[in-house]
Amino acid sequence: MHEKVGIVGAGIVGLAIAQALADTGNFDVTVLEKEERVAVHQTGHNSGVVHAGLYYQPGSLKAQLCAKGRALTREYCQEHGLPYREVGKLVVALDHGEVERLNEIERRSRINTVPGLARLTQTQLREIEPHAAGVAALHSPHTAVVDYTSIAETMAQRVHKAGGQVLLNQEVVAVQRSDGGCTVSTPTQTHRFDRLIVCAGLQSDAVAALVGASPAPKILPFRGEYWALAPERGHLVKGMIYPVPDPAFPFLGVHFTRGVYDDVHVGPNAVPALAREGYSWGQISLRDTWDSLRWPGAASLAKQHWKMGGKEIAASLFKPLYFRSAQAFIPELQPSDLVQKTAAGVRAQAWAKDGSLLDDFAVDQVGPVTLLRNAPSPAATSSMAIAAYVLENYLGIRV
Repeated sequence: MHEKVGIVGAGIVGLAIAQALADTGNFDVTVLEKEERVAVHQTGHNSGVVHAGLYYQPGSLKAQLCAKGRALTREYCQEHGLPYREVGKLVVALDHGEVERLNEIERRSRINTVPGLARLTQTQLREIEPHAAGVAALHSPHTAVVDYTSIAETMAQRVHKAGGQVLLNQEVVAVQRSDGGCTVSTPTQTHRFDRLIVCAGLQSDAVAALVGASPAPKILPFRGEYWALAPERGHLVKGMIYPVPDPAFPFLGVHFTRGVYDDVHVGPNAVPALAREGYSWGQISLRDTWDSLRWPGAASLAKQHWKMGGKEIAASLFKPLYFRSAQAFIPELQPSDLVQKTAAGVRAQAWAKDGSLLDDFAVDQVGPVTLLRNAPSPAATSSMAIAAYVLENYLGIRV
């Protein structure tokens, strides 16, 4: 008799795990998703970038699984006829003060064996991005863009074809663990599983609480807002133009990305969301906000990042400030070139009790339940590699 495995969350990571299990032919797989379709939240609201592994601490799970995941994503798109475009990425040092940080990114990239990486002079970077500013850059020619929603939908179809289920409108409201497995309840159904894997993204700590796991790390939602570049000004960006990240701040900063369907978007910024699924300033949950404010690490985080946080919030509220950040990379940019705010995304950032923000992927095990506690970018890139990692290290299955 096949072992019954439940998966909470039909984002790309949950579906990648479901697909890997279903493909073995040895498991009865059921995915429970609270929304009416798959890929509603982080999977369907990101920039579509397939990362090549430039930034990540060598040896970290992010570094290891991003490299594997990039190759797997490329193969998957080829196999299923899904769009995959290697538009390339420039990481640009705007002035000589940023060159030392660029050197560190280059060091990490070399250790992480980023394919085709090249260090560029000012003249060379403008051969690739003629309208970009900067004194030096790193070029990652194999950084690509995809449609992650289409990939997730394809994964769901494969789960169905392999005999599994992806059940929509099924929010998990209770989990009871026992030695022989666990019982999972939704408002309309009850399921008995031998194992449960939680890939709940923005709700991962809430589901962890139902399981009886540690309250830490907590999820701190950060909203990233994008502006669309006017189509007639799309020639200003050939591929991707990224800043040199500031190691004191956990987010990359505003950048330019040419998407898989040839649209160009600018962003994202990073502002605290006032609800777990707060895609605008008007979406407010007093409960979610209060839970964040009373978390033990709140004061420490605010003290550490208040200045940068204030700048991000101001740029969110006032377009000229957002525009100024973008224009630093493309001096020809005009305010009218940013034509509208597009759909924002909310990042599920794991937050420790001491106020630190977790950088690497994090997985917990509580009896028969495996919980992904932190899966931010590059989790979409890494999804199929994360699936293999979870199956091998937590279920004892090699795929």
